[in-house]
Amino acid sequence: MMVSRSEEITDLIYVFSKSQYRAKEVTPSVERIEKRCLELFGRDYKYSIIHNTNGDVCGHYPRKIVFLEYESSDNHKESFESTVQISRLQDLVNRSKMARCRGRFVCPVILYNGKHVCRSSTLAGWGELYGRTGYNYIFSGGSDDTFGDAEEVLEDDCAVRNNDSQLFDKVRGSDIKLLKYLSVRYICDLMVENKKVKFGLNVTSSEKVDKAQRYADFTLLSVPYPGCEFFREYKDRDYTAKGLVFNWNQDYVDAPLTIPACFTKNLNINWSEYQSWDLVQQTQNYLNLLLHIINSDGKLLSDVPKAFMNILIHLLALI
Repeated sequence: MMVSRSEEITDLIYVFSKSQYRAKEVTPSVERIEKRCLELFGRDYKYSIIHNTNGDVCGHYPRKIVFLEYESSDNHKESFESTVQISRLQDLVNRSKMARCRGRFVCPVILYNGKHVCRSSTLAGWGELYGRTGYNYIFSGGSDDTFGDAEEVLEDDCAVRNNDSQLFDKVRGSDIKLLKYLSVRYICDLMVENKKVKFGLNVTSSEKVDKAQRYADFTLLSVPYPGCEFFREYKDRDYTAKGLVFNWNQDYVDAPLTIPACFTKNLNINWSEYQSWDLVQQTQNYLNLLLHIINSDGKLLSDVPKAFMNILIHLLALI
């Protein structure tokens, strides 16, 4: 049995490392993996499904996105009952998908003591927002129900031509409704820049630099962590993270470390030295911070990029 499980895990890692997942390109191997994941979730949790058939909501998320409601054991079932209606959640997801880069809406992925740890991507900039809106409008035959009925879209369309902020109010307002429906209180932003620039255009943005302060109701934490480009050096060093320090003096790096004192005073970490930490120490300290927040009285932690969670897997053996 152990050999069989070991081989299954090896095969899964191989598929993951060699294939880019696309929800509309289904293979027998992917179907088998999806079925197995649902079986495993069902052993420990009561869950519902957010439908993403053919990647209609997000092409990079699974076709069946699992929403964990509560642990199915008798000890936990009475303690934490889900207040989320899956039909309402599905509607909010459909309306908010344009707000974030590549349609990667805020999605709960880990359930701990009734609290959800979510992942998402950064906020979409105007370039992607207009591009995706136009693409959806053209290929839907001149109609797009992402933002409501046709009359509402046409009304907003006129407003957009007069003032770009109207479109941002609409899509980011939908994003905020989803966050609040999921009882989000804390947003941890790991970008090392306030806005990501490609070819001279701001393609993504952070909640903390939203000019209209739309996200002021949330506690925003800026914990800059190197992006995927930096991990090329990690690979070139034969996956040795000890002694590997990110260069914080690069021109595009402009996001400072900003953490409320209530989360730092009990951790015995000198946060002023964060730019001198190597990758191991930085990951250890950030992980301690995230666990501290999860164990606090907060309802939910949001905006933890998948790249960060992936690298934790590599580094846990060093912690």
